Amino acid sequence: MHIKMKKPLGFKIASNRSRVAIGILLTFFILTNLWMLSRIQDSGSVRLRFLNSNSSRVSLPDELRKIGKAKKPHKTAYARLLYKAAHALAENQYKSTEPKDLWLEPYHAVASSWQPCADQRVWKPSEGNNGYIMVTANGGINQQRVAVCNIAAVARLLNATLVIPTFMFSSVWRDTSQFADIYQEDYFIDYLKPDIRIVKELPKELQSLDLEAIGSVVTDVDIAKEAKPSFYLKYILPLLMKNKVVHFVGFGNRLASDPIPYHLQRLRCRCNFHALQFTPKIQAAAAMLIQRMRQNASHSGTLDKNLVGPFAKLKGKVKKDFRYLALHLRFEIDMVAHSLCNFGGGEEEKKELQAYREIHFPGLAGELNNTTKMIPSPERLKAEGLCPLMPEETVLMLAGLGFKRDTRIYLAGAHIYGGKSRLNALTTLFPNMVTKENLLSPSEIQPFLNFSSQLAALDFITCTASDVFAMTDSGSQLSSLVSGYRVYYGGGKMPTIRPNKRRLADIFMKNDTIEWKVFETRIRKAVRQNKRVFSRPIGRSVYRYPRCSELVLTDQEETNVAASER
Repeated sequence: MHIKMKKPLGFKIASNRSRVAIGILLTFFILTNLWMLSRIQDSGSVRLRFLNSNSSRVSLPDELRKIGKAKKPHKTAYARLLYKAAHALAENQYKSTEPKDLWLEPYHAVASSWQPCADQRVWKPSEGNNGYIMVTANGGINQQRVAVCNIAAVARLLNATLVIPTFMFSSVWRDTSQFADIYQEDYFIDYLKPDIRIVKELPKELQSLDLEAIGSVVTDVDIAKEAKPSFYLKYILPLLMKNKVVHFVGFGNRLASDPIPYHLQRLRCRCNFHALQFTPKIQAAAAMLIQRMRQNASHSGTLDKNLVGPFAKLKGKVKKDFRYLALHLRFEIDMVAHSLCNFGGGEEEKKELQAYREIHFPGLAGELNNTTKMIPSPERLKAEGLCPLMPEETVLMLAGLGFKRDTRIYLAGAHIYGGKSRLNALTTLFPNMVTKENLLSPSEIQPFLNFSSQLAALDFITCTASDVFAMTDSGSQLSSLVSGYRVYYGGGKMPTIRPNKRRLADIFMKNDTIEWKVFETRIRKAVRQNKRVFSRPIGRSVYRYPRCSELVLTDQEETNVAASER
């Protein structure tokens, strides 16, 4: 017989008072949220800081309205959905639960069975006696990192000695940093000593050679993208044997992902995941960023030791209250201009982006001016998932996934197109969003200010160490390297959000009619399908997809490989 116990009168009164108090708090929070949402559409000012929701405000001067800088705020995109997102975030703030897989990688049991193994070697050291390989890598720090590891594999392939790579000065990045300013040079040399011979400079007898005159300078024009090992053996090796030095200039994406010999593939990843350690200066600053994102929690995260070495705190499980999400918002003007998409700025935006193309992408600008050339419309590009996610779309995705309003978010990236006003939706709905400039004091960040590559290294480390990493552009080199590093060392515990922009575009097209619950369901389904980490497809980058037999093995696969090598 079931007996229902009658609750004491005092309990009822206390319970009713609690409900009333919670109701008042929730109502106040919703009203505050709606007021803050209205600030998104404020057309006359921008907020000065990320963290302080009551910060002072200033009018936006005309002289700042230049390409890539702060500009006249545009009409807010997705206003209806942003309103619903603010309401949902307010309602969910006091709920104790989030979607169960929000901070987890799907199929964790399978993912955790893979173990890193790129550090294993079964060959003898290369003597490097066929000559010397030099490289001057172009691009930003992430492109240069890939070039360094690809050239290490080429040096082994050609039995050559590698000279410590140099980095090309770029008018875009404007950074004079060289290898030793970013990575631990001696550690790199010593770690790869069982694989290849590395020296810091050419022997004196070779330094006086005019490499261009003798035909030993090889540029990206001379090598096709994704060149196979057979190309280097057929064309570069004879040149190396003849002149004893070959200097690669650029070397952007000039080694194929497949077909590559098993142990050569492992070498390029041993370089990326093990040999390239950031300098103590960078590690120390990055460790401060990580610790402050975790509110100085006493324990470190899964990857902290790999990323910041001796500056990591004691190993231990990061508590729920100290988790953070890192977001790489790829919405700089170069990306925006090159995409040929519309971003809600009307005719003024159209003229501004075309002016930028005329300077930085003249070929693309010429195609747009050619009336006989068929260029896909911005609407078609959007539907095909070829447009960068706007900040407004990004915040809607995060809200739709179920992240709470007080989630700590680390924002990586350079200057967002449209200036800080373009981030109003993000910073209003998620006020705990910060950047390295917010987290470090002026004296702490000052040593990095004139070195964009070193600043990017801080972003790389802080994003990689995060409990969840969200990208907005899967083609970004930073996002690719960060997600790959998390897969390699994460043990199935480091989820990455990779939005399918085509699916999201279809959802966002229904902005005027879709209800929030339907929006949430569709967003979560679209993101979950891309959140799962799978084995590397043939021809895809090992730096982005390291879950393959050369780099990470299940216990059974490791046994099989060991048996085959005996």
